[in-house]
Amino acid sequence: MAAVSPVKSLQEEATCPLCLEYLTDSVITACGHNFCHSCLSRCWEGPGPAASCPQCRDLVQQGPPQPNRQLAQQLSLQAVQGAGGDGMCRAHQEVLKLFCEEDQAPICVVCRESRAHCMHTVLPIAEAAQEYKKKTQAKRQKVLAEFQQLRQFLEEQERLLLAQLEKLDEEIGRLQTDTVRKLSVQISCLSELISELEGKCQKPASEFLQDVRSTLSRCEMGPFQLPEEISPELDKRVRGFSWQTTALSEMLRQFTDTLPAALERARGKTQGAFRQATVTLDPDTAHPQLVLSEDRKRVRWAEPRQRLPSTPERFDSVPYVLGREGFTSGRHCWEVEVGDGRYWAVGVARESVSRKGWMSSSPEVGIWAVKQWGHQFQALTSPETPLSLNPLSRIRICLDCDRGQVTFIDAGANVPIFTFPPGSLPGERIRPWFWVGGTKTQLYLYL
Repeated sequence: MAAVSPVKSLQEEATCPLCLEYLTDSVITACGHNFCHSCLSRCWEGPGPAASCPQCRDLVQQGPPQPNRQLAQQLSLQAVQGAGGDGMCRAHQEVLKLFCEEDQAPICVVCRESRAHCMHTVLPIAEAAQEYKKKTQAKRQKVLAEFQQLRQFLEEQERLLLAQLEKLDEEIGRLQTDTVRKLSVQISCLSELISELEGKCQKPASEFLQDVRSTLSRCEMGPFQLPEEISPELDKRVRGFSWQTTALSEMLRQFTDTLPAALERARGKTQGAFRQATVTLDPDTAHPQLVLSEDRKRVRWAEPRQRLPSTPERFDSVPYVLGREGFTSGRHCWEVEVGDGRYWAVGVARESVSRKGWMSSSPEVGIWAVKQWGHQFQALTSPETPLSLNPLSRIRICLDCDRGQVTFIDAGANVPIFTFPPGSLPGERIRPWFWVGGTKTQLYLYL
């Protein structure tokens, strides 16, 4: 493999392994790996004096991440020098006058005529910059309008709930005042009756017995009455308000929990360098033990083995299947839902991977993947690398053909699983790859 240029090496070093974007507020761990400060902080949330490096999994002392000032200086110098060091194409020594919309990169006029770009949409750099600036401003206005609409909705809900609460508070206050007044009257009457009885008890018997029946009758039929219970209507309104506030708290919790991750996923799809790829399964490569859905989005194990033609493209000994789409350049990602099955693997394979006879699944044979075997997770390196993971439901595969790198991300939690480092993949066509190892396993191409 050709030596990596200093510029390409710097670009690789300047990419965060967690968000796969260029580093923002870069920090460096004790083991020498660079991350965005916000990405590493999210990854290290939780108690404990030590944590593992998200890239190499080595234990490092968990403390305030240290800024990587040397890398920041290098990036600043690279920005001053331009994409090609002096605004020139390093491959053809031509001025970078054009912008490729498909690859989101500046190119020269010679690149424009190459096979890699001849079918792509290109614009003059100045025109592209102006167009993207307009799009950015339009997006900004849309975001502001949507957040303003959300803010107005929340303010209206706040006014309604506070008005309801104030009205309930007034009614409860009136009920309380009325009850206290009535009780005060009854307490006063009882106090007078007690004073009268105490006075009679101190008189001679002859006087005490006068009108004693009337006095006893007044004691037995005293004016005391229990306070009125809260009306069912008021009780219903209080309970209803309590339900509303509980529902509001739950919605707010869900909103705050899901919004950052949703925005991060949207940012990765619309603004990041990775393009969301539409991937389908290739029935011509599917092992006879595997059944594909009509839309070529699902694959499952089947019994008995199907009778299918033994073509050169078909895997005949191991239950593998490839994606129909292949990639030779650019950065692409797709997601796979793994369900409840415990025997599966997903990743990528080179176009020329062997289809016949028993074979392993490792980089040596042209497969780069992660795997679940029972309750264990592994990266299919040589030898296999154990992974400490929580149960997975959906995996995002991020393929960078230009760097020869593939990264696996837990799409549900939006945290990295494993990365095969730059230069791992060959410079040939790469295709999505899947293994189904049990009757209860079913893989589904999410997007």
